[in-house]
Amino acid sequence: MAAPDFLSRDPLAPGFWDERFARGFTPWDRGAVPEALRRFVAECGKPLAVLIPGCGSGYELAWLMEQGWDAAAIDFSPEAVARARRVAGEWGGRVAEADFFAWEPKRPLGMVYECAFLCAMPPAMWPRVAARWAELLQPGGVLAGFFYFDDKPKGPPFGIARTRLDELLSGHFECVEDRAVEESIPVFAGKERWMVWRRQ
Repeated sequence: MAAPDFLSRDPLAPGFWDERFARGFTPWDRGAVPEALRRFVAECGKPLAVLIPGCGSGYELAWLMEQGWDAAAIDFSPEAVARARRVAGEWGGRVAEADFFAWEPKRPLGMVYECAFLCAMPPAMWPRVAARWAELLQPGGVLAGFFYFDDKPKGPPFGIARTRLDELLSGHFECVEDRAVEESIPVFAGKERWMVWRRQ
């Protein structure tokens, strides 16, 4: 799919994402709850309080709620929030327009779900993202989801090197699961892994 001619080029501005959602250009959108997340929830053994930052369409929110999990979804794009609220149906009230770096949970989080959030951020922002993940999770909590590995300088998506991800997270997290993703959508195919990082 060729990218339309967009006015906004700054992924740190809500308007960048608003424009893409409004025009239906969302190649990062998986369109469903990923199988890797379904497996993780089935194996988890207990429901967790979970944050979905940069939720986009937010397919996971309603599904997690239906599994008995306490899920909250945030995005700073009004267009994304409106879409996620429609997708979430009866759980739409759990989608908030908020800044990830300022949002505060109503109860301690057991999990932050990573799905195309880090790779939406320019590399200069990665240390802030990693620090915020660590702030939001208490020891024993998990950062779980999809991590996009690539070395092309232009994005989004901005790919990360595994050594760089280790540098960002090793001070506060331990990697406890690392699996290949078999159901990737085209934009991430062959370049993402499902990972679980436990807060130390």
